[in-house]
Amino acid sequence: MRDVEIRGDMIRLGQLLKLAGVVDSGGEAKVLLAEGLVRVNGEEDGRRGRQLHDGDVVVAEGHELRIVAAN
Repeated sequence: MRDVEIRGDMIRLGQLLKLAGVVDSGGEAKVLLAEGLVRVNGEEDGRRGRQLHDGDVVVAEGHELRIVAAN
C-alpha cells in the first residue's frame, strides 16, 4: 500500500488517479471507472467526482493507495 499525501482535506477520485500516476489523463480515468476497475474502501465506485478523505483506500490497476491529509 502506498500513501498519497493531499494538500487539503479532500480530493476527487479522478484527480487522485492522475496524481498517483495510475492514469495520465482524465479521459483514461473515465474509462477505468466506467469499466468498474476501481474500488474505494472495498466497494466498486465509478464516480470520477467521488470525494476522498484521509484514510480512504483506493485500489486500481494493481495500485493500492491510501489517502493521507497533509494537515
